Amino acid sequence: MSKIPRDSISPDSRDSEYPTLCLDSKHEASIHSATDDTHSIHQLLLWSRLREYCRDVFSEFFGTMILILFGDGVVAQVLLSNGQKGDYQSISWGWGLGVMLGVYTSGASGAHINPAVTFANCVFRGFPWRKFPIYALAQLLGAMCGAAIVYGNYKSAIDVFEGGAGIRTVPGYSTTATAGIFCTYPADFMTKTGQFFSEFLASSILMFMIFALKDNGNLGAGTLTPLGLFFVIFGIGACFGWETGYAINLARDFGPRLVSYMLGYGHEVWAAGNYYFWVPMVAPFLGCTFGGWIYDLFLYTGLDSPINTPWIGIKRLFGPFHRRRVVMPSPV
Repeated sequence: MSKIPRDSISPDSRDSEYPTLCLDSKHEASIHSATDDTHSIHQLLLWSRLREYCRDVFSEFFGTMILILFGDGVVAQVLLSNGQKGDYQSISWGWGLGVMLGVYTSGASGAHINPAVTFANCVFRGFPWRKFPIYALAQLLGAMCGAAIVYGNYKSAIDVFEGGAGIRTVPGYSTTATAGIFCTYPADFMTKTGQFFSEFLASSILMFMIFALKDNGNLGAGTLTPLGLFFVIFGIGACFGWETGYAINLARDFGPRLVSYMLGYGHEVWAAGNYYFWVPMVAPFLGCTFGGWIYDLFLYTGLDSPINTPWIGIKRLFGPFHRRRVVMPSPV
């Protein structure tokens, strides 16, 4: 399609929400009037104003919900079909797609969809700390909603697989357990140290690669960042996911785990794996912080990182205390 020269567009139409070509003054006035009316209506509508105010919250909620819909959905399909509708590689594909589509959904808020990613952005990229609890809550509720939807969709198949409508079991306690659809459980041979290191390593790789994809001073992925994240998650799942299920996300693991407990899977959702449940809650924060620190220390040159300030950010950390210090005037 040929391009239209900018000179053929009237100055008024360039500023209009809907640019038009060679319009007479009456037509231009009517379009400007319609645009102004639309803007005024949006200002008056309560829902429009509420949506604008809460857009970040809605964005993180639905982005995380999409992540869980595709992630838990693929695990359910592979498990409940006894491997006839996919295998472990299918699970890696599903989670990769879930992250990519979740990022596309939540782009307005920065597409964190992970409390540990939000935390690392607060530490290294100046993201407002006041938004951290709001983002984390939205992500947790989105994950819970996604898990509940997956359960509703596969409830009949779960009943058949478990052997009855009232039977709900957890990995390690049954050969027909389905709790693994919703959250992660470690392999039987894993020690607590091994569990923690596996989640820590996967989370470190995740944050390192997120910073790399977003670093325009390096190569950067630009608008292809969601696709890059698809391959990151696929790679983590394919290479490091077997031992603990690569939760790498408190909201992704704790939210659906809580839903499974509410649905009747019992106390075992917390006790399984020698009380493994706390590992995906703590390790991702430490891992993402470490991965972000490694990237900034050796590769990142942006001045928004505390690593690139005097004393590797320590001076900035204590800066407010220095600024509050009162200098008394000399008596001389």
